[in-house]
Amino acid sequence: MEIFGSLQSLGIETGTLVLFVMLLGLLVTGIPLAFVTLLVTLIFALGWFGPNVVPLITSRVYSFVSSFVFVSVPMFVMMAAVLDRSGIARDLFEAMRLIGGRIRGGVAVQTIFVAVILAAMSGIIGGEVVLLGLIALPQMLAQGYDRKLAIGVVCAGGSLGTMVPPSIVLIIYGLTANVSIGDLFTASFLPGFMLAMLYVGYVMMRAWLTPSAVPPVVNTPTPRAEKLRLMKGLFLPIVVVTMVLGSIYGGIASVTEASAVGVAGVLLSTIVRGEFTWSLLREASVQTLQTVGMIVWIGIGASALVGVFNLMGGINFVSELITGISDNPTVIILFMMAILFVLGMFLDWVGIALLTMPIFVPIIVNLGYDPVWFGVLFAMNMQVSFLSPPFGPAAFYLKSVTPPDISLGEIFSALLPFIGLQILAVALLILFPMIAIY
Repeated sequence: MEIFGSLQSLGIETGTLVLFVMLLGLLVTGIPLAFVTLLVTLIFALGWFGPNVVPLITSRVYSFVSSFVFVSVPMFVMMAAVLDRSGIARDLFEAMRLIGGRIRGGVAVQTIFVAVILAAMSGIIGGEVVLLGLIALPQMLAQGYDRKLAIGVVCAGGSLGTMVPPSIVLIIYGLTANVSIGDLFTASFLPGFMLAMLYVGYVMMRAWLTPSAVPPVVNTPTPRAEKLRLMKGLFLPIVVVTMVLGSIYGGIASVTEASAVGVAGVLLSTIVRGEFTWSLLREASVQTLQTVGMIVWIGIGASALVGVFNLMGGINFVSELITGISDNPTVIILFMMAILFVLGMFLDWVGIALLTMPIFVPIIVNLGYDPVWFGVLFAMNMQVSFLSPPFGPAAFYLKSVTPPDISLGEIFSALLPFIGLQILAVALLILFPMIAIY
């Protein structure tokens, strides 16, 4: 029994250092984040307080997973899983040819707009990057687009689900920071669209400055019957987006209720299109269980670790450390963004949100900033983490469906201009908060 409480002799400064070194050391070994956080939690809970603290940890974990809003997460994941297995995304891409076919770089531009619509339907990346990699990338490469431009458009566009409501990143942030998710969705709409327009602007600039990067416009008139056929591909996605976001913004349904409406809408769409099968439903359900299971386990581990760290006095210690950096609030914000940027290179966004937001959000509130604005800023920063090497998940998602001659190194080098645009978007949000809290 003498070992219980022996870690207290380290003091909070040394204890915090040991905790983070232990976290990083275990992560380097390849152990999943959820199990690393649970192991470190157990060591510090018993070593700092003894067995009596365990019920406090379990109550904190229960408060996280029992939130009613959390039900929306598997619903939106289910929407994405069904979309992966239907032809809705392919028909949507074909329908956008009516717009993209008239301008230089049109296929790249229509890919970005399709990415926005898909993001508004499901709020999750991964599947979206893979879908665009299967649908849009082969077309752009076949038509003679610059390879790096085509790769960058697919990865960056496919990651817009982080920003565009109903973003699961924003849902997890809202649960962690105790902020209205409806307010987060409203605040993120304009910044998400702004980021998409930055991508479009970059494509148009490349088309103008380096004409060889995109193919010439083919002005072949589209027959009326073909236009009507293509327009049908827009109808169902727009209906689903209207059902989900319209019900939230219109005050008709909560985020959780709207997510259920969205699943019903996507399933109904597959039935109308004649694509629904029990096999599709079963495979989508299994994928949903796998994805949500990962999120829940990371959430349990991170919530437990933050709970123990808070009891140790660590959150107050780190908060004082961060606020002591400068008297200028902007410098503190930039320091937080740098921390998130570095963490994003190595950790999953769920773990980053659950580990850092309990520390960062109280600081933001004390500095007089709006936590809703900071949530949008956090989501924008996570955009960078999806693309940044060495572990940017969007690059790995795309690599799984690209031709063998496209290397992972080429994908990461293609993403550099888009990472620059994302950092520019973060800077604009810091300089002009009204973009989010209009």
